[in-house]
Amino acid sequence: MDLRDELEASLGELYSIEQELGGGGMSRVFLAKETSLGRRVVVKVLPKELTGGVNVDRFRREIVLAAQLQHPHIVTLLSTGQVAGVPYYTMPYEEGRSLRAHLREQGPLPIAEVVGLLGDVAKALSFAHERGVIHRDIKPDNILVCGGAAVVSDFGIAKAVSDAKDQPPPHETGETLTQIGMSVGTPTYMAPEQAAADPDVDHRADIYSFGITAYEMLTGRPPFCDSSPRKLLAAHLTEPPEPILARRPDTPPALAAMVMACLEKEPADRPQSARALLHVLEIVQAGEQRAARAQVQRGSLARQLALGLVALVAVSILARASIIAMGLPEWVLPATLVAAVLVIVALVGRAQGIARAITPMTPARRRE
Repeated sequence: MDLRDELEASLGELYSIEQELGGGGMSRVFLAKETSLGRRVVVKVLPKELTGGVNVDRFRREIVLAAQLQHPHIVTLLSTGQVAGVPYYTMPYEEGRSLRAHLREQGPLPIAEVVGLLGDVAKALSFAHERGVIHRDIKPDNILVCGGAAVVSDFGIAKAVSDAKDQPPPHETGETLTQIGMSVGTPTYMAPEQAAADPDVDHRADIYSFGITAYEMLTGRPPFCDSSPRKLLAAHLTEPPEPILARRPDTPPALAAMVMACLEKEPADRPQSARALLHVLEIVQAGEQRAARAQVQRGSLARQLALGLVALVAVSILARASIIAMGLPEWVLPATLVAAVLVIVALVGRAQGIARAITPMTPARRRE
């Protein structure tokens, strides 16, 4: 009996499996329909080589903690169980695609999009960290882009696997998800303390992985890549990443500084909370909005001044024609032009004020 048949037998009448969506080193992924409510869910089954030595009851307790997270930017865990002694868990099916697929298609993303998506991830991390839940495997594969917003999936799974171990695993599981000692995570995005199998890994490991993900969103590549898992882990421990401005010169300095700070080797040298990241991102977003608004206003002002110049020429022609036809004194022309200039200036100023007034009052606008 293959895994799908075993899973269908284990799920019984609760869910009906529709198709396998794929997966990687972390899990095999199935799309199913919840029988009672008719909604689609995702069922993820952890691979046996990853879960060797996992205490299923302890894993379930960790999942129950992660399932308490209810947030717009977090994919909620619905249930957990086991099939053939291997843990699985279910979550809602989200329309959209992974950030990994988005990056594969688009390459480096526009600054405004990067800031918006990172802000959503930072909100999810802040919410989870404040409730004692660490992700431990932040990466583009675990971030879904849905309707222009980001939601984070698999919260707490890597930690649940690690903490539920009865004994260290005997071997690695490859490039996608690896274990060395008791560390669990993805080598490309793993914090130095995870690579060193530090038993006291905390939320700041997520800050590091957030920085790696941000670096990749901006440059199209993570800072350390094209190496074996062990070389990647060694790079996280010892090698400084290339400055992000060297790869993406148009990155706002505050954003570049934040990303590089996230990549500090020592947890104490990184931003100490996801809320701090969110604050920086709001400042960067404010600058991007001001720059965009200024560009629009400059274009609008140029059009208005051009129209004003045309109107001024028309007024001067009419005034000169009136002087000739009606025998008016010569001072009428300069007086008319002065009056026309004052009217044009007043109209342009009023138009600029209206444009500013109808701009959405964002937090950035309030600080201006």
